[in-house]
Amino acid sequence: MSIEAELRAEFDRWERVETAVFKVLPYILLAVGVLISVLLPIWRVPVQLPTVLALSAGILAWSFWFHTLHPEWHRNGPLMGLYYTGLMALTASLVAIAPWYGLFAFIGYPQAFHYLKGRWRYAGVAATSVISAVAYLGGLRGIQDEDMWVAWAALSVVITVLAGAFSHIAEQSDQRNLKQKQALVELHEANARLEAALEENAGLHAQLLVQAREAGVLDERQRIARDIHDTLAQGLAGILTQLQAAEQTLGEPPVLRRHLTNAMDLARESLTEARRTVHAVQPEPLAEGRLQDAIGEVARRWSEVNHVDAVLTTTGDPRPMHADVEVTLLRAAQEALANVAKHAKAGRVGLTLSYMEDLVTLDVRDDGVGFEPTAKRANGSAHGGFGLAGMRQRVQRLAGRLDIESEPGGGTAISASVPAITAGAER
Repeated sequence: MSIEAELRAEFDRWERVETAVFKVLPYILLAVGVLISVLLPIWRVPVQLPTVLALSAGILAWSFWFHTLHPEWHRNGPLMGLYYTGLMALTASLVAIAPWYGLFAFIGYPQAFHYLKGRWRYAGVAATSVISAVAYLGGLRGIQDEDMWVAWAALSVVITVLAGAFSHIAEQSDQRNLKQKQALVELHEANARLEAALEENAGLHAQLLVQAREAGVLDERQRIARDIHDTLAQGLAGILTQLQAAEQTLGEPPVLRRHLTNAMDLARESLTEARRTVHAVQPEPLAEGRLQDAIGEVARRWSEVNHVDAVLTTTGDPRPMHADVEVTLLRAAQEALANVAKHAKAGRVGLTLSYMEDLVTLDVRDDGVGFEPTAKRANGSAHGGFGLAGMRQRVQRLAGRLDIESEPGGGTAISASVPAITAGAER
């Protein structure tokens, strides 16, 4: 059983006790007093039976009026003060002529605590103690006959002090119970809010899983698209270029053979890169050497195929980088060189690989025809075609930056900068 359920069960038990004390016990005690009043004449004990019965009926009617006909009066302090005063007056009259009604007078203690407020509770306790003292000394007639007024006063004081002390303890306990009830209500509300939050979190978690799956699928599609563009598409373009050149040199066997050899080499490399793309492994140049060596080899092969000088310069402290960093920079070099071959009509290309403390930067510069970087392309993009867009995505995926500087007739400079994440470090 939870703490909340245990507290609620405890409060339910106390409410049942309160119901018995305030709604059942008074009438049981009154009925006992009436029964005694009816039986005593049988044993020839003088009893003012009509007066006793009339006062008992008055108590019943008074209680019925306040508790049954007008229960809403319980929240009205002055009205309940009137009720308690009337109840004690009727009870005092009963006890004065029939001391055994002291049993019923006991109900004045809990009702003073329940229906009166503040210091009036202790006034009610004192009134009940005075009435009970009359019953303990044999009624009003017994006190008069034996002249026990001093004893009655002393007994009233003793009972008042004891009853007041117990009432104070009961009041403190009631305050604790009230705070516990409030805490239980707050706990219940907090549990309700927590359940609602858990349900909402479960929904959000499901949405995040769906979004993560969709993001993963999209990222994988973009990776494959970039790799196909950077390997297969570029390789096929190179093969087509070599075959076209070979077609124009059919009468020159040595030159024809060189173009066919270049085309076959490009085909083999493209096939190898296609297999690596499917299995998401490093490009072959990186698998077999360092980044600067891989970029240098790419530049050398590109220079041989396109008959354009391409020179790589390395600065800083070369060191192994995270695989994603090296792949990004290698692909950036391949794409930049492919763009030079297709569009720049350049006579010379310079590549600079710079190792810095926090960054690794690849700069590719050519002396070609240039272009207007802010002009929109045929695909509607202001950032270049798919090749430049893919290059930008690769760089930004590593929280890097891609800068393009160019102007018509002034050549082009592309700079890709990515964080210097060393090999073995977690991204």
